[in-house]
Amino acid sequence: MFEFPVLVGDIGGTNARFALVPEAGAEPVLLSREETAGHPDPSAAIRASLAQASRAQTSGASPRSAILAVAARVDGPAVQLTNADWVIEGARIGHDFGLSRAVVVNDYVPVAAGAAGIRPGELTPVGPRREEGRAGDQGARLVLGPGTGFGAAALLPVDERLLIVSTESGHVDFGPGTPAEHALWPHLERVEGRVTVETLLSGPGLTRLHAGLHRLRTGADGPRLDPATVTEAGLAGTDPDAVDALDLFATLLGRVCGDLALTFLATGGVYIGGGIAPRILEVLQRGAFRAAFEHKPPFVAQMRAIPTSVIAVHDPALTGLAALASQPGRFVYHGQVWQAG
Repeated sequence: MFEFPVLVGDIGGTNARFALVPEAGAEPVLLSREETAGHPDPSAAIRASLAQASRAQTSGASPRSAILAVAARVDGPAVQLTNADWVIEGARIGHDFGLSRAVVVNDYVPVAAGAAGIRPGELTPVGPRREEGRAGDQGARLVLGPGTGFGAAALLPVDERLLIVSTESGHVDFGPGTPAEHALWPHLERVEGRVTVETLLSGPGLTRLHAGLHRLRTGADGPRLDPATVTEAGLAGTDPDAVDALDLFATLLGRVCGDLALTFLATGGVYIGGGIAPRILEVLQRGAFRAAFEHKPPFVAQMRAIPTSVIAVHDPALTGLAALASQPGRFVYHGQVWQAG
């Protein structure tokens, strides 16, 4: 059980967002967003966030417990962020802020928890809409998202409870599926000698796709564009390699979403979060995403029945963390738990 107010935090490789949940069932009150690189450790970022909220008078009492979602595999009391230098320890944070309890979970655990109560108005359909008879059932649901990295988790109904299974599917090997992709793959930058899902389906992945397509087309290296520039140029149509990079990104994302939907039999639907999908929604809705998602013979008919949507809620992880703190008996999930005494 969590003592309220509960500090909740969504800690990624680029930014950390913190909020307070004043009481069970309440919405999280955002404190601030802190740049991960701007602080030496998570406690320093939390202090800055609480101080900023105090000056702005946007928070009340000090937190009594905490639940933090981190962009990393949570497999010990000290968790190293995958794409940043921070090490998150529930015990240290608990001691630093005088808490009774501190829990650390993978960053897609709360996104999955939030999907349990998400409303149709908080989703933007990609492909068949629910009112067209393509609604998901009460089976497993899948949440995933490309951002600084690539995260995914499944939400599985077990009797009256919901089991959240976090994954490291972003770090599985990823190969070409068409002749055009076979031609491109030798031109793609490797990460530690590998091309993984996260190598391509992430912000840095957009940069790698753009660079690889330019090398394939010209035989030479071009300017290395950051992900935001690739996105802007691709949407504006001002850079042919950026246009192709976004189109290929949509296709590859559809393929991976379909693979994971098959893996977990996610008949309840696929929900796409992360920072990239909402920005390239028009590209996802052109059709290549959904075509790749459904092309899973001999299960094409079953895949057509699974709805895919982009999460339109801002900071869905904070809402999910509030649900985990407020409804501890509803969800079953893995995490590192520290308790005072």
